Amino acid sequence: MQGSATNYLNRATALFVAALLLAGGAVCKRDENGNTRPGARVTLYCSVDEVFARTVVREFESKTAIGVDAVFDSEAGKTTGLVNRIVAESQAGEPRADVFWSSEIFNTILLARQGLFEPYDSPEAADIPRRFRDSSHRWTATAVRARVVAFDLARTDPTQVPVQWEAFAEARFAGGVALANPLFGTTRGHVAAMFATWGPQRGRAWLTGLRDGGALVMDGNSAAVRAVMNGRAAMALTDSDDVWMARRSGSNLDMIHPEMGGGGTLLIPCTVALMKGRGRRPEARTLVDFLVSSDVERMLAKSDSRNIPVRADLRAELDVAWPAEATVDFEAVADVMPEAVRAVREILLR
Repeated sequence: MQGSATNYLNRATALFVAALLLAGGAVCKRDENGNTRPGARVTLYCSVDEVFARTVVREFESKTAIGVDAVFDSEAGKTTGLVNRIVAESQAGEPRADVFWSSEIFNTILLARQGLFEPYDSPEAADIPRRFRDSSHRWTATAVRARVVAFDLARTDPTQVPVQWEAFAEARFAGGVALANPLFGTTRGHVAAMFATWGPQRGRAWLTGLRDGGALVMDGNSAAVRAVMNGRAAMALTDSDDVWMARRSGSNLDMIHPEMGGGGTLLIPCTVALMKGRGRRPEARTLVDFLVSSDVERMLAKSDSRNIPVRADLRAELDVAWPAEATVDFEAVADVMPEAVRAVREILLR
């Protein structure tokens, strides 16, 4: 009797353990040695707008059961704050982020040049065009936004809005312009792209025109858009997603894509990278795989942000057009960013 009871308990225990293993397949992650680690977590530094990034993070956690500790930045310090934090933590020998998901590409390139990323060629990025993948596999770019000019149709005649970026610094327009502080975010990259495309002399002249004309420098792109909505400015130099979000809230905003060079405006993708010293963690690579996937590009394209997929087949599926694009080399923009930032400090913000 005792032997039968023991056998029964052994069988019951075995069945219980098997059931746990089956049920826990989604929550027990394997390390480099194939060992399972229940309750895996990953730390994400993110400058993608929080309202959209949170939705993506929740979807990742639901699909993988890997927890994400997300650290976001402020609108006023967009991207630059996290970039400075990444550099400071690295210099202190205490990197804390596993993955960096940025709303722009130029600071990502600068961080890569400092050796702060772990090379990783995600299989999910195989269908992304080569120009949006670092040749050394340190970052992957997806989900583009366009640099645009927003205006209120009730106050501004669309035919009176310039179609060239350089024209907004002319005296007749500059006083009605609002823009985010060019030391931060996509406006920082946009000004650097102007320096790379036009040369430093024309770039500095553009900043001088904005300053002398009385352009409003705001805390972020959304603040620049609000300045148009409340009548403080006639036009906002901003990103396409800020206009889509404002229109979703019932505003009467419209936008144009001014020409910057080569027949179009600046298009700025988001980027994803593994942090140096943390990138070998399997859950970190799993998060990168998810963030660069077509599923996430589709999510962002369908969101109020309306990011434009870099995958042509996904654009065809969603009936999304690729805007006329300026001829810009991302690496060249990163090259001149320090010079552009100095000019912003010396001219526009003095």
